[in-house]
This record gives sequence, C-alpha cells and structure tokens, in this order.
Amino acid sequence: MIGLKGIILIILALLFVSACSSVKDWRTASRESAKMAPDPQTTDEAVLQVYGARTWGWRGWFAIHTWIAAKHTGEQSYTVYEVIGWRTSRGLPALRIEKDLPDRYWYGNKPRLLTDHRGEGVDKLITSVDKAARAYPWPDTYEAFPGPNSNTFVAWVARQVPELELRLPFSAIGSGYGN
Repeated sequence: MIGLKGIILIILALLFVSACSSVKDWRTASRESAKMAPDPQTTDEAVLQVYGARTWGWRGWFAIHTWIAAKHTGEQSYTVYEVIGWRTSRGLPALRIEKDLPDRYWYGNKPRLLTDHRGEGVDKLITSVDKAARAYPWPDTYEAFPGPNSNTFVAWVARQVPELELRLPFSAIGSGYGN
C-alpha cells in the first residue's frame, strides 16, 4: 500500500514531468485566430466578447486566462483588453489594451466564448468597458495567485459594468481578488 504521502509524491512527480517534458513549446504554440469572432471587415455592428482559454502548461489543468475583445460599429479591427504577467518582467504594464485578434489561441489552447454582445446598445457598453479597463487599479501588478491577474482584471471590469452580464467560471482563479 502506497499511502497518502506516496500518492502526493506521485502526483507532484507527474506535475513536474508534464511541466518539463511538454511536447509543445510556448514560443511556437499557436496564437492564430480561432475564427470565433465576427470578421470586422464584413461585420458592421458593434461586438463585445469575453473569452477564456486554458493557461499554458500544467496550470491549464485547473486555470484559465480571460480577456475582453471589442469593436465599435463600423470599426475594421478589434481592441483587446487583457492582463499578461510576463509583461511586467520586461518593464511593461501588465495591462494591455491594443488592436489585436479578438479570439486567438492562448498559447495553443483554443478559447471559449464566455459572453457575446452585438448590435444596438453595444457601442455604449464598449465605452463603459473601455473606461473601466483604463481605471483598473492594478495595471502594473501581476500575481498568478491570489491575484491580481488576468481574471482579476476581467472580473473587476465586469463589476464596474454589470450590464456586461458576465459570470466567470470557477477556473478563473484570481477573479475574487480585491472584492
């Protein structure tokens, strides 16, 4: 009989091995569009979406990374709002607000759509989300656990803009930070 200590050691060893011997490399993992968002070149209406995808490596077994993508009526591209931890080690703010693909794979992991708003009234919602994002209280700070992290950011925006009607899943670790 192995016992509890033996089981814990086996689990830790499996986690270590999976983290060290991954077939994929985060540097070459897909960051392509998942083709889930409406094409901004052919979609005139306003679109506001929130995505989540499993995180890189073993953390993806239980955690997701979340982000917001939006385009106003008539815009030809999306603005992506997210917090990314590695940016702070390069002297950049963790908060990133830039024109980008709205639905890209998160380092090889396909995103899933958490909420989707389109059409009439969405321009006003996007303006509220943009204002809340720019007022985020931890733009230069990132801590995987307990936060602030990408999920803290999206949850904070959702609390500032309840019309977003967003409920993050349990796997959005850090979403309760700062409550």
